[in-house]
Amino acid sequence: MTDLLNGQGNVLAEPVTELDHAAGPKNAPITIVEYGDYECPSCLNAVPIIEEVRKSLGDRMRFVFRHFPQSSIHPHASAAAEAAEAAAEQGKFWEMHASLFKHQQELASLDLSHLALNLGLEIYKFETERTQERHQRRIRSDFEGGLRSGVNKTPTLFINGCRYDGVVEAGAILEAASRFG
Repeated sequence: MTDLLNGQGNVLAEPVTELDHAAGPKNAPITIVEYGDYECPSCLNAVPIIEEVRKSLGDRMRFVFRHFPQSSIHPHASAAAEAAEAAAEQGKFWEMHASLFKHQQELASLDLSHLALNLGLEIYKFETERTQERHQRRIRSDFEGGLRSGVNKTPTLFINGCRYDGVVEAGAILEAASRFG
């Protein structure tokens, strides 16, 4: 297990809770947490890899996404995270999550309301929710939890609470995850 960790031995500082955006059974033997940024090209590259890992592991895996917008280099990442949180209020977090990555190259000019409409969200509620302080607090809380966990780039993955510093490729992640079940 220690070879999953970086030299500093970082572990997930904030345990996964019911408040997290999670896909997969909560009693799955493997939980992968990603700290990600919707404007980060490496996070976009990780999307199909994580999906392949999820398909391979099936019900043995739960995937959790936490916000880590790097606003100094990705000026639209925070607004995208707020859109994901606003969509979550209408039960469409994962749909917005996928749509934001699909349209990553357009985030600078994209009207996030159009994404919401395309997902069938009630637009007035979406726009009202998007500016709520509680969503900004949630994003800030994810970010700060990431910092406490030693996150300094995106994507950063944790497998069952242990920081994974291997290559972000399906085979390597599956090999690391296999040690847990």
